[in-house]
Amino acid sequence: MTFDEYDIVVVGAGHAGAEAAAAAAKLGARVLLVTQMLDNICQMSCNPAMGGVAKGQIVREIDALGGWSGIVTDRSAIQFRMLNLSKGPAMWSPRAQCDRMMFSLNWRQVLESIPGLSLWQDEVTGLTFDGNAVSGVLTRMGHRIPARAVVLTSGTFLNGKIFIGEDTWRGGRVGESPAEGLSDQLREAGFEVERLKTGTPVRVDGRTIDFSKLVEQPGDEHPSKFSFSDTLPLTTQRSCYLANTNLHTHEILRKGFERSPLFTGRIQGRGPRYCPSIEDKIDRFSDKDHHQLFVEPEGWRSQSYYLNGFSSSLPFEVQLEALHSIAGFEQAQVFKPGYAIEYDYFPPTQLYYTLETKRVENLYFAGQVNGTTGYEEAACQGLMAGVNAALKLKGKSAFVLSRSQAYIGVLIDDLVTKGVDEPYRMFTSRAEYRILLRQDNADQRLTPLGYALGLADESRMRRVEQKVEQIELLSKSVEDAQVYPTEEANQWLAAHDSAPIAQRVSMASLLLRPELSIEGLLEMDDAVAGVADKVPEPMRSEVLQEVETSIKYHHYIDKEQEVAGRIQKFENISLPMDYDYFALAALSYESREKLNRYRPATIGQASRISGISPADISVLLVTFAK
Repeated sequence: MTFDEYDIVVVGAGHAGAEAAAAAAKLGARVLLVTQMLDNICQMSCNPAMGGVAKGQIVREIDALGGWSGIVTDRSAIQFRMLNLSKGPAMWSPRAQCDRMMFSLNWRQVLESIPGLSLWQDEVTGLTFDGNAVSGVLTRMGHRIPARAVVLTSGTFLNGKIFIGEDTWRGGRVGESPAEGLSDQLREAGFEVERLKTGTPVRVDGRTIDFSKLVEQPGDEHPSKFSFSDTLPLTTQRSCYLANTNLHTHEILRKGFERSPLFTGRIQGRGPRYCPSIEDKIDRFSDKDHHQLFVEPEGWRSQSYYLNGFSSSLPFEVQLEALHSIAGFEQAQVFKPGYAIEYDYFPPTQLYYTLETKRVENLYFAGQVNGTTGYEEAACQGLMAGVNAALKLKGKSAFVLSRSQAYIGVLIDDLVTKGVDEPYRMFTSRAEYRILLRQDNADQRLTPLGYALGLADESRMRRVEQKVEQIELLSKSVEDAQVYPTEEANQWLAAHDSAPIAQRVSMASLLLRPELSIEGLLEMDDAVAGVADKVPEPMRSEVLQEVETSIKYHHYIDKEQEVAGRIQKFENISLPMDYDYFALAALSYESREKLNRYRPATIGQASRISGISPADISVLLVTFAK
């Protein structure tokens, strides 16, 4: 078979590869997505869920821009929960449990429906170059596929090695071959290549679990959804469950430490700090007498349960004995053992903000090859890499999101500016403007940008415009409405554990009280309630939530917007990419070294590099600010 030249070849069909291919094709590029197994597109290798703390915000941002992860999640969901509702709205994070097989199938159907996007089952073993630019890929079947750009999204498959106790073999996932050759070729081309490690727990046969000993964790009573489009919320849901390890479990696990590849040094890569293996947890937190486990169903009809929190690379017989010591799992049978996997990644300081590599033109990296962990982190990188590859081939300006625009901007800035020495996971604490970057306003922040690119369609843009109009109308109505100190009003306030009023106040000022909500206050004014009732039902809850948040937190929102505006001035001051910083004697030696190594694009980016002091930034401002 002879391949014509493609605009873009995407290597790997995980969450990063799928979003990259879909986005690039939507922007008019002729795309080929190459993967080892077409039946495993967007496989949920670890837990069968999307979203969670900060990750849910990322999925909503992908959706707002016109990506597909939110839509596929809604179509595949079996449970929905909004996390952190007891905290402020900046912390609210959507999470959906998914049917693993449906998720993969739905993604394949999406990819097969996009014009200009082709699929090919094969393994990419190398790249071809034309001078300093990538020119195509080579495959295991012996094909040379020419391309103007390549997006590499190989996940954990690059020289992947699997560990279960003393047994070790090469693989990208259990039962799947690793991707070999690419890392070595890129190392020879001058790229830094390092190792990371991650793991996954046992899959348990639900027919052998005693759920009466577990704590049920149902979905939300009124479930929401991820996509701002017309996907439907769940009407029925499957429950998750909570279990706990105990001291006996820990004793059993410790018996296997001498055979653990983690403790014997056979695993060299650094594992995820915030999702450690169970043996790592009981070693690091030896004072704890138990650890919580989340028992998660893997589908509507599947009997397979994922034991979240029980990731392990210990010998299988140790895993099984420890599992049987947990209440509810005394007779549990296992479908698949837990295992660790070690793989190559490329330190992401070798990338521009567009995720194009600095060393090779038109070569882009996205996902776990950049040192991240998680489907959501991978998907957003794929989207941005695919968009920027397509834009560059068309001669258009790059699409880059700032830290004050999106969690996606925070993630990419962290990667290319600071690098990683352990698998990177997004948290709300990483976003300094998190009150601006809420999950509920992702469409208002990003859909206009996605629409301008050509990713988000006309219907999405019209919906956002309608939502903004409804928010403005209701906000003005709430601000104008006056509440008088009548006996009826004060009785209503007392019934809601709120202090009485002695003089006329606006409804907006009452809404500042933490114990009061806009839904409740609508009972006090028929005119305001009438405005709220005119909001179209599909977006009514979104509009009410946005109005309440903007009024309750307007001081914080205004302050963050002011700070973001001041910082943005630094982001607009460009730095030359070929400047020799050793010529600037006023800089500290450490700063000169790091500026020459990382090549920041702006003074704002330079300010976030570890070791660059405020005095160094002043020198850069004097030198480069015009």
